[in-house]
Amino acid sequence: MQSHVMLKKVPLFKSFSDPDLTELWSSLRIQRLQEKQALFRKGDEGTALYIIKRGKIKIVLPSKVGEEVILTIFSEGDFLGEMSLLDQKPRSADGIAMEESEVYVLNRSDFLLFLQKNEDAIKCILSSLSERLRKTDDLLEDTSFLSVSARLAKKLLELGREFGTTEEDITRIGLRLTQQDLADLVGTTRESINKELKVLRDKGLVVTEGGYIQLLDLARLRRRVH
Repeated sequence: MQSHVMLKKVPLFKSFSDPDLTELWSSLRIQRLQEKQALFRKGDEGTALYIIKRGKIKIVLPSKVGEEVILTIFSEGDFLGEMSLLDQKPRSADGIAMEESEVYVLNRSDFLLFLQKNEDAIKCILSSLSERLRKTDDLLEDTSFLSVSARLAKKLLELGREFGTTEEDITRIGLRLTQQDLADLVGTTRESINKELKVLRDKGLVVTEGGYIQLLDLARLRRRVH
């Protein structure tokens, strides 16, 4: 596939002309990551924007006692790392590959030049920053006001929308998740997730197999959120 066609699939670049995309392509390099490998760590200098070519990257807030919170998960076509480039401050979280992944890397100077030449890209980044801030607000609100049971149901529904495929009313989340991953996404302990998953299985709402989750009854899961 031609380079500009590949980049055209990335929302950040969709308004670019073919000549601009070809020029941009010359500024990109590819970085490959193994499962669980860090793309960057909290406190690192922000020197590049990353666009996911394939794979999945989780953004994690680590703590000094070893616990962590997964703020979000990015997949093919998503971009990340722009905040440090804009405010020139260190990375605010860890970026960890959840599976073998490849990312395009655009360094700071090329990124800033890229923004100067494309107003639609600026709008896309501002929209993305706003959406991510809202997600952080939602996480804080859910942690404060929803039970673990409701938070888990809400997160499973969200994962189903973002990473799921539906066939015969069964939604399979295309993301391999450990119980610890779910705990970090929901903001609770692995033991609590283990207990809640058992309840959901016993009620016929989910099936878990090999780290993958199938949602069997979306309507009943939604009712658990409320």
